Amino acid sequence: MRMEINMELTIDETYTKRLLKEVVVELINERQEMFLEVIMEAMEEIGLAQAIRDGRQNEFVSEEEINAIYRRR
Repeated sequence: MRMEINMELTIDETYTKRLLKEVVVELINERQEMFLEVIMEAMEEIGLAQAIRDGRQNEFVSEEEINAIYRRR
């Protein structure tokens, strides 16, 4: 004889938000170094993405112009 139990858990939005906040606070308190690494990597990725977007809006510079700048120094 095989018995199946089907259970459903319903959590309201307010409780879900409070629970998520508690988890994040606990993560920050207990694993600060790991949390900071994740945040720093995310910030670097955001900066890189913004730099790529900014670069695409400007005109390209020729290799000759770059070399001329280096030779002047």
